[in-house]
Amino acid sequence: MARIKENTWVVVTDSEKALFLRNLTDHENPNLDVMESEEQENPSDEAQSANRPGRMNDTGVQQRSAMDDTDWHELQKERFAHHLSDILYEKAHKGEFDRLIIVASPQVLGNLRDDMHKEVTDKVVAEIPKTLTNHPVNKIEELVKKELDERQTELT
Repeated sequence: MARIKENTWVVVTDSEKALFLRNLTDHENPNLDVMESEEQENPSDEAQSANRPGRMNDTGVQQRSAMDDTDWHELQKERFAHHLSDILYEKAHKGEFDRLIIVASPQVLGNLRDDMHKEVTDKVVAEIPKTLTNHPVNKIEELVKKELDERQTELT
């Protein structure tokens, strides 16, 4: 059963920022304390692209086709998930947390799962597929507790 026990870490992240929270109390009355945050600047793909997409000659006379350009914005989102998994590994390796709840959109959860070291995944007690990074901490407390309680109800 996943619960927000005392000292459980809750990482709330999207593809551009992450909040590292620690529960100071118990599951019945969670009190999440912001320990730190991590944020990256990720301008739109258009702002990051230097040139328009390349073109290549087709087999026909004077025919050219556009080539797909790299989506720099999406690439940066994937890099952020990798960066976050590195941070979690470093903190897990130092023994800074024993229990971890990750709250992120399904896509970010997938990227994190692909990158997280076993030392981190062994400490994950719950994953919540929601984007809550722009919510105030008291709302995050409420929504995480509610989600975990609903899962418990479904199991009984």
